[in-house]
Amino acid sequence: MILYTSGTTSRPKGVVTSHANIAAQIVSLVEAWEWSADDAILLCLPLHHVHGIINVVSCALWSGATCQMLPRFDANAVWDRIAGGSITLFMAVPTVYAKLIAAWDAASPARRSELAQACARLRLMVSGSAALPVSTLRRWKEISGHTLLERYGMTEIGMALSNPLRGERVPGSVGTPLPSVEVQLVGENSKPVLPGTPGEIEVRGPGVFAEYWGKPDATRNAFRDGWFRTGDTAVVEKGRYRILGRTNVDILKTGGHKVSALEIEEVLREHPAVAECAVVGVPDLEWGERVAAAVVLNEGDVLDLSTFRAWAKAFLATHKLPSRLLVLDTLPRNAVGKVMKPAVAALFQTAGGDPAN
Repeated sequence: MILYTSGTTSRPKGVVTSHANIAAQIVSLVEAWEWSADDAILLCLPLHHVHGIINVVSCALWSGATCQMLPRFDANAVWDRIAGGSITLFMAVPTVYAKLIAAWDAASPARRSELAQACARLRLMVSGSAALPVSTLRRWKEISGHTLLERYGMTEIGMALSNPLRGERVPGSVGTPLPSVEVQLVGENSKPVLPGTPGEIEVRGPGVFAEYWGKPDATRNAFRDGWFRTGDTAVVEKGRYRILGRTNVDILKTGGHKVSALEIEEVLREHPAVAECAVVGVPDLEWGERVAAAVVLNEGDVLDLSTFRAWAKAFLATHKLPSRLLVLDTLPRNAVGKVMKPAVAALFQTAGGDPAN
């Protein structure tokens, strides 16, 4: 199989996975999430992405389970299938859960009660492909009773890390390595880092892809001593992995500090006027990079940078405060809902954003 990478940070590349790679990815998830022939899952994700084709369709086929397919995502259609009581599993991206929450909020009290009870009958609900805001996780638990299972994977490796099916799921964490997967964090010196120290995620195991189609140089550069270099930065806290973001996109270098855009986003989303946000670094001669926040506001709300910074000072160190603000109608996203950070950064270059010195 050849799937193309999502292209959020660079041009898409064709990821070649062998039958053995695919089988290893499937078996790992079937074991970890206890798939069986009694399961039924609803597909509302693209089939050109590992989340839809491996985690949903292939695991269902391997297990002899049922896979119901929607022609496209529609929040009310998904709720109808959940309410119908015919599915046991549901997997989606954070933007899907946000739209399901909005549809639930718009429903009548009687319908809300029906949907909440229907959700409780599912055995597992999973979120992945992008960072899940803690606020979304909490709201979904209020509605459904489910703590969404967060996991981490890539087109090149399938799934590598997962919160447990049985056991505590920690908000903001992607858990521990899945069966047959080895994971390590390495520093800039290419050596494994100490626990509690951020490092780049490297993965090896039978599920790791064979090559980038027609790109031998890119394939060689993607590996170091047999380990696939994911380009993602994480830290291990109490034995669990927490993703800090793409090493070259979400790890900002400002005024001599390294900061995680994902951590800043998690705080900024708590502002009552903010519906969505994306934090990027914009080049700056003095600071190296300035922290820049693009936000989508709740209907009827307004926000300026000075007010935003004053509010955020209670939660963030000074060097993590946004010094640029751009209010957008929507954030640029790809087909599976991931925010296109280079496109966000480009908007700051063209629009400038509300500046602070």
